Amino acid sequence: MTDRVPLIAGNWKMNLDHLQAIALVQKLSWTLNDADHDFGEVEVAVFPPFTDLRSAQTLIDAEKFEVKLGAQDISQHESGAYTGEISGQMLSKLNVEYVLVGHSERRQYHAEDDAVVQEKVAAAWANNLIPIICVGENLEELETQGQSAVPINQTINALSGHKTLGEFVIAYEPVWAIGTGKVATSQEASEVATAIRQALKTSFGDDAANSRILYGGSVKANNVAGFLQSEQVDGVLVGGASLDAEEFSGISRFKKHIVL
Repeated sequence: MTDRVPLIAGNWKMNLDHLQAIALVQKLSWTLNDADHDFGEVEVAVFPPFTDLRSAQTLIDAEKFEVKLGAQDISQHESGAYTGEISGQMLSKLNVEYVLVGHSERRQYHAEDDAVVQEKVAAAWANNLIPIICVGENLEELETQGQSAVPINQTINALSGHKTLGEFVIAYEPVWAIGTGKVATSQEASEVATAIRQALKTSFGDDAANSRILYGGSVKANNVAGFLQSEQVDGVLVGGASLDAEEFSGISRFKKHIVL
């Protein structure tokens, strides 16, 4: 049994302008409130593009919505001549609570390696943000190294080199399952989460091992229950389905399947 609070996180990626963001956050919050969703029992967070954050934050604050706000990335730099970068201090001023770090699309399209991910984790902690560290293997790595090797190495590398560890979340997203319609089985997700948790315990101790581990990759309302039945999986990181308020609220309301 665990006292970890499950987290349902929606990564909007590069979708929706600030007006569409307002409409989606409003509809999502109303839908969850109408269903008497207990946000203390299951957290719900949205991760809009940078241009939407201020609008979403203003709405959430004004309406006292309980949906949490997250950012899709963070610069490893605090300030300076880094055109296009967004610092942790900027995010913190917008009441951002979570930030995605090391998403596979950042690793693939922006050549972010484990060293950069480690620096971004440090930047998040320096600004009182909770990094959601994304880890996962591509199809070639799955076939040559197995399902756990890459996620474990990415996790350990992201957390190594820090004097102390702040709060963090691990999101296991097999790259071969992102946006492809292919999904790891609930057993596979549970096994990888178990392996990551054991590696955390071995390398960093019991507190780190009790961190939340999410599953991501083509998650929808009709398949989320299987993942959340595992005591090792503490929630999900949702992509495309988070752009639909009804679908995402349906995913969020599967709390009865989560073992607490």
